[in-house]
Amino acid sequence: MKPIQGIGRGDRRRRLKNVLALGSLHLIALIAVAPLFFIFSYVIYRGVPNLNFDFFTQLPKPAGEVGGGMANAIGGSLVLVGVASLFGIPWGIAAGIYLSEYKLGFTTKALRFVTDLLTSVPSIVIGIFAYAVVVAPLKAYSALAGSFALFIIMIPIVARTTEEILKLMPQHVREAGLALGLPRWKVILRIVLPGCLSGLTTGVMLAIARISGETAPLLFTAFSNDFGFRGLTQPVASLPVQIYNYASSNDELWRAKAWTGALVLVMIVFLVNLLTRIIMKSQSSRS
Repeated sequence: MKPIQGIGRGDRRRRLKNVLALGSLHLIALIAVAPLFFIFSYVIYRGVPNLNFDFFTQLPKPAGEVGGGMANAIGGSLVLVGVASLFGIPWGIAAGIYLSEYKLGFTTKALRFVTDLLTSVPSIVIGIFAYAVVVAPLKAYSALAGSFALFIIMIPIVARTTEEILKLMPQHVREAGLALGLPRWKVILRIVLPGCLSGLTTGVMLAIARISGETAPLLFTAFSNDFGFRGLTQPVASLPVQIYNYASSNDELWRAKAWTGALVLVMIVFLVNLLTRIIMKSQSSRS
């Protein structure tokens, strides 16, 4: 039997191609991550010098005065995002369940069209709509109006994420539940949703991260104040609006605090995502 020629050369060629392909993928990943790394690094560099305990506990000082913090904006952002999530998450998940589990019919097509349309609507337009629906009738800016605007932004994100996550559940799992005699709604609530809980939580956190950084809708609805939260029917400060006001001012101290506010906003989003992943990992390990 004659020895097979060229195996060594072909093997080296395949290894070279593999190394080049992996190197290209790593380079592309590095290019994709690099802007995020530079943004975070610059925000940390500019924001850390003014980061202290007073920043989280004290109210803002007038322009030109040293000290003060953004306790009003931090608390206001938590209230706005919390109220919006209280109504937006259940509504969005329900819409996503309908889109995934009831695929046929005019209602599903109309709901999917409206959801896609809401996703693409600029947030400033939603802010103007919330102003016309809530602020104008009440003749006052309020936390309720700001939460309403964030609620509208949140629904389509949660709905489409829920739909895509539920589609990953194998169809035979649903059929097994139906074969056991369970009603369809019980199959969805007790089998499908628990099986997709990790993905649904990730989608919800993406929506929360999105609305946490919205500025334009809150300028038309919640506006701002320097005294902290005083009720859902009163104007309330938020971190994005406070950052915008400070960054656009002529006062150097305020502009420096704007970077610190940006750092805190990034930290809040990061910690929420980190805690969610830790909780979901502990739940999956127990199961």
